[in-house]
Amino acid sequence: MNQTVQDDKEQPLVQHLIELRNRLLYVVYFLLAVFLCLFPFATDIYAIISAPLQAVLPKGTSMIATDVISPFLTPLKLTFYLSLYIAIPFILIQIWSFIAPGLYKHERELAAPLMISSVVLFFAGMAFAYFLVLPMLFGFTMGIQLEGVATMTDITKYLDLVLHMFLAFGIAFEIPVATVLLILAGVATPEGLAEKRRYIVVGCFVVGMLLTPPDVFSQTLLAVPMWMLFESGLFFGKLMKRRSLERREAEEQHNEQDETK
Repeated sequence: MNQTVQDDKEQPLVQHLIELRNRLLYVVYFLLAVFLCLFPFATDIYAIISAPLQAVLPKGTSMIATDVISPFLTPLKLTFYLSLYIAIPFILIQIWSFIAPGLYKHERELAAPLMISSVVLFFAGMAFAYFLVLPMLFGFTMGIQLEGVATMTDITKYLDLVLHMFLAFGIAFEIPVATVLLILAGVATPEGLAEKRRYIVVGCFVVGMLLTPPDVFSQTLLAVPMWMLFESGLFFGKLMKRRSLERREAEEQHNEQDETK
């Protein structure tokens, strides 16, 4: 009898572990499938990624490979990271499918828009870095020529820089989601964040100074969008907080009416 009760308690845990394993396998299979589809175009993909630098390289110069196997490994590494970025929506779907049954209805209604917006904002940050920041960065650095020094960029170091910039700007563009989560979790209030706006603006410019070339225009180009993203997160955080309070008050009134009956 005791063994039967113990088996009944352990069975849900086993089922959850099996489901978690299956979803991890789905992610691995999907990532592998995307990688295999992109692998034949690895060199073309690297040519696209290196276009911002190639456009400003001095005439007669080109990128170099300081390792014998770099021309093979570097496009391979880029293809893997690109496959991972492409797989992010699928990975989030699997995470959502795993945790959704354990969430309340209002939590499911809240989580789905946040997940979708976080993916969109991450890719928007990458696009912002590729189309705007990288051309400005390389245009500025290539404009500084030292006498007797030839400008030759290693393909591996270039890729590391680009991946770093993509990740940095992708995370920076998550500011609205982070702001909304802080408000809904009760860690911060819209009023408190609004009072700290001056410090947040200064922080945006400090981040812009660290991630962009050392000129006021480039720093402003990153700091202002980050500030606007914070303001949008503050606006939607206030809106969602108000709706949450209204829903809670409506539920309390409904419960009181049921008790009186």
